[in-house]
Amino acid sequence: PAGPARWFLGGRLNVSVNCLDQHVEKSPNRVALIWERDEPGTAVHVTYRELLDLTCRLANTLKKYGIQKGDKVAIYMPVSPLSVAGMLACARIGAVHTVVFAGFSAESLAGRIVDSGCKAVITYNQGVRGGRIIELKTTVDEAVKSCPSIKHVFVAQRTDNKVQMGDCDIPLEEEMTKAASLCTPESMDSEDMLFMLYTSGSTGKPKGIVHTQAGYLLYAALTHKYVFDYQQGDVFGCVADIGWITGHSYVVYGPLCNGATSVLFESTPVYPDPGRYWEVVQRLKINQFYAAPTAVRLLLNYGEEWVKKYDRSSLKTLGSVGEPINKEAWQWFYQVVGEGRCTLVDTWWQTETGGICIAPRPSEEKAEIIPAMAMRPFFGIVPVLMDENGKVIEGNDVSGALCIAQPWPGMARTIYGDHQRFVDVYFKAYPGYYFTGDGAYRTKKGYYQITGRMDDVINISGHRLGTAEIEDAMADHPEVPETAVIGYPHKIKGEGAFAFVVLKEQVAHVDHVKEELKTIVASKIAKYAVPDHILMVKRLPKTRSGKIMRRLLRKVVTEQSNDMGDVTTLDDPSVVKEILDAYQKYKEKSSS
Repeated sequence: PAGPARWFLGGRLNVSVNCLDQHVEKSPNRVALIWERDEPGTAVHVTYRELLDLTCRLANTLKKYGIQKGDKVAIYMPVSPLSVAGMLACARIGAVHTVVFAGFSAESLAGRIVDSGCKAVITYNQGVRGGRIIELKTTVDEAVKSCPSIKHVFVAQRTDNKVQMGDCDIPLEEEMTKAASLCTPESMDSEDMLFMLYTSGSTGKPKGIVHTQAGYLLYAALTHKYVFDYQQGDVFGCVADIGWITGHSYVVYGPLCNGATSVLFESTPVYPDPGRYWEVVQRLKINQFYAAPTAVRLLLNYGEEWVKKYDRSSLKTLGSVGEPINKEAWQWFYQVVGEGRCTLVDTWWQTETGGICIAPRPSEEKAEIIPAMAMRPFFGIVPVLMDENGKVIEGNDVSGALCIAQPWPGMARTIYGDHQRFVDVYFKAYPGYYFTGDGAYRTKKGYYQITGRMDDVINISGHRLGTAEIEDAMADHPEVPETAVIGYPHKIKGEGAFAFVVLKEQVAHVDHVKEELKTIVASKIAKYAVPDHILMVKRLPKTRSGKIMRRLLRKVVTEQSNDMGDVTTLDDPSVVKEILDAYQKYKEKSSS
């Protein structure tokens, strides 16, 4: 095409042109990325022109080493301008990236490389997070031993430390300085594969979710613009890692397609102290701030002074993503962080949906927002609730299985290498509908409240109950930042509820709190919902994206702890022994 155009002839396009060239043409010096490095106060600004230059040099380097259209490339890097350039470089030459979160083990990385048949890995010598060094190259070396498909490992430098370089290892920056800074974008069909991203299923074997070019980009860009009310010139701060779909859609593709300035957050919410997020908001003048409830609950524990220490007047929109947010966390986020003046959007979506599907905005101007509720379907999303017999439930004030009735541009197209599993998991339960795996309640006014995974639904004496409801009730207790409730087999009731509860520091009257929790659940839901067992633990087993691994808690309670399955996705696997020990003590105490 003459000059970079958004669309090529015949309805073909290139995602990297949409995210880079079109903005470089109009405003090359606009800041595309602000890299908030782990070291406090060391932000790096990258303009659209600089990002295009990085992307083209990286793309030409990939081509030089034999990466072609359709080839798969694994990216095992923390969030950084170079990792973003890696994703866009793949898109530019028509290669398919699969980003593997840089905290995954060598075994998890190898499994994903083998399943997708990657030809190359892009990584760093090391990563830096929370003041600690993370060995990345060593992990990649370990992984590729069992990956015959890997021809090259491109190694960038995040630290000055030297790492072992072998025959297939290529020093990335060195090669990039030699590469040309122009790279003609490949002309792609709208349904060609753009990327794969692995997500865990209920079975344990991760599935490679496939997203394509045009539909995905359109959906990511539109939801970014309308859900967050993104205006030109805003600084968009999504603190997710690029290893997750949130990082793909709302750190990289959505914001860059819209010509936004996107923040890359490399650190943790508590490094060097629990004021880190808010210090960054003040210094970078962030306008939209998008984070996970798990981070909000963590910070809520440290008190308000860490928030109030910093100027948050730049904030206009707050967002919550990744799991249902409980009311206490919502109120704290809204009142303390947002000073009661920012719109707070609780967004519901999945790796499979490509972008936000249900959120309080967009809506009519100043339309009501109900705390901790996703509420309104996005343009083109048609939610339906289904009953046990696969019939659509009409009317309001009803609960059922949440399905989507018609296709939307951002939806996943298949599970890589296993289309049958794709059909079975998402389209078999309710033929003609996409089944989300979540349950939902439609309120009297017709808004949607996500009630939790259908596989986290327990049945107590014939009462169907989402464990999330019990968790929410208990989390209202001032001493309780976090809980996880699971079902376990009960002789009389069929199933009973077993609660794992984290207490705030220095709580003296543990038994007293237990009784209060039972009272709260009884009054908020019903007596039958009161957990039979409440076990106090220091922390819960979580994946690195903050999801609680309830499967492990079930194993503890059903005493199958000798078979824990895959625990590599845990943030800290030592938590398993910690909880097992607490459970044993609890059991001994109960039986005595």
